[in-house]
Amino acid sequence: MEWKMAPAGMAEAAENVIDKLMENGHEAFWVGGCVRDELMGRPVHDMDITTSALPQEVVALFPRTVPTGLQHGTVTVLEGGHAYEVTTYRTESGYADHRRPEQVVFVRDVKEDLRRRDFTMNAICCGADGVLTDPFGGAEDVSRRTVRCVGDAEERFAEDALRMLRCVRFASVLDFSVAKNTWRGLLRQRDKLAHIAVERLRAELERIVEGPHPLRGLGMLARSGLLPRGKAPFPWTDADLAVAAALTAGIGELEGAHLRWALLLHALGVSATEADSLLRAWTFPGTTRTAVVRVLRVREAWTSALEAAPAGDPGAVEALRRQWIAAVLAHGSAAAEGWLALLEALPAAAGSAPGGGADHAAFLVAAPADAATAAGLPRTGEGQDFPAIARQWMAQMPVQALAGLAVTGNDLAAALEQRPGPWVGRLLQDLLQGAATGDLRNQPEELLLEAKRMVGHEQH
Repeated sequence: MEWKMAPAGMAEAAENVIDKLMENGHEAFWVGGCVRDELMGRPVHDMDITTSALPQEVVALFPRTVPTGLQHGTVTVLEGGHAYEVTTYRTESGYADHRRPEQVVFVRDVKEDLRRRDFTMNAICCGADGVLTDPFGGAEDVSRRTVRCVGDAEERFAEDALRMLRCVRFASVLDFSVAKNTWRGLLRQRDKLAHIAVERLRAELERIVEGPHPLRGLGMLARSGLLPRGKAPFPWTDADLAVAAALTAGIGELEGAHLRWALLLHALGVSATEADSLLRAWTFPGTTRTAVVRVLRVREAWTSALEAAPAGDPGAVEALRRQWIAAVLAHGSAAAEGWLALLEALPAAAGSAPGGGADHAAFLVAAPADAATAAGLPRTGEGQDFPAIARQWMAQMPVQALAGLAVTGNDLAAALEQRPGPWVGRLLQDLLQGAATGDLRNQPEELLLEAKRMVGHEQH
């Protein structure tokens, strides 16, 4: 087999594994995603092998193996610096939890093994001679760019309910359509998604939102009604998701997973506090959750500043500059830049995010430009370009974090001859704000003098 989309070393080592199995009287084939991706001209990142050899026979043939899942016939073979999952032909039955089979039976016919797989494009295997075994028309479905279940769609989704999200994920990432009978089966079985662990749902959802065609995936999720049926809370209607999909037309332009999630949650009208709870419930990593929440907190700080800015007041622009700097100091320059990136990704003439009401006033997508214009912010080009103005404000900040301040808490305690305590942190923040806005020079002498003035003022 001549692989064009797989690294040469990986393909060669995999062929060595297949050859050794065949030399010892067993059948062996490449199977699944690697074959699909080769047919599509997509990079192949890993290779799975299916074989007639029993797990113990595989272990006996290769010096370096890992018993990945012997009860399901899977042995990881380490060969040539690569790892290959080698799985015995099998059939499955008894999916009581709609996820894992209760009974696995090893068989001798590769077509029986392919019959248990999820989609036709993943039920293709290829021998060392390059000949495909494709009993369910997977290669044709790949050429038609169609996701289709192997056999009866309702049965496949009832066996493993996670396959429904995988269906959406494949259609989104590969930019495929879904066969009508497969989509109908998904809609009929979608309530079974409640049986799947949140971690597995989140992993599929991440691949959709962070993939190359997230807007397509969001639209399919809205039409499918899958997410509200999962174990984790998802308190929005299908209509809300449809509106959010319209507001996130630029989501694919955003680099960084946390920005895509922040844009989606913004479009859904979610507060920073609600986002924190939601992402916790969906078991997102702490780094992702924190980054998303910080971006949304910058949004809230800025929209609050805009709403409070008096129209036509000559001092409004300066007040907004100070409020923006305060948001940067409170939540970090990365979060501030993230919010600006989201503003640039939003539709130019978008309406309000779903939810409505006074509590959602801050989520009006058009509010930043409208309120800023009313407050007297200067315009750039033909329209309000707040991100450019905000970036200019940030570039002009002499210091953007406490680490850059020219004095420390110990410096303050020594200069003021007081024991360290909570007052030190509050005073440092005040000095940081003054230095960042340009009211104070970021020099030890001037900062300590201002600290003494502040303390003296408080005491009187």
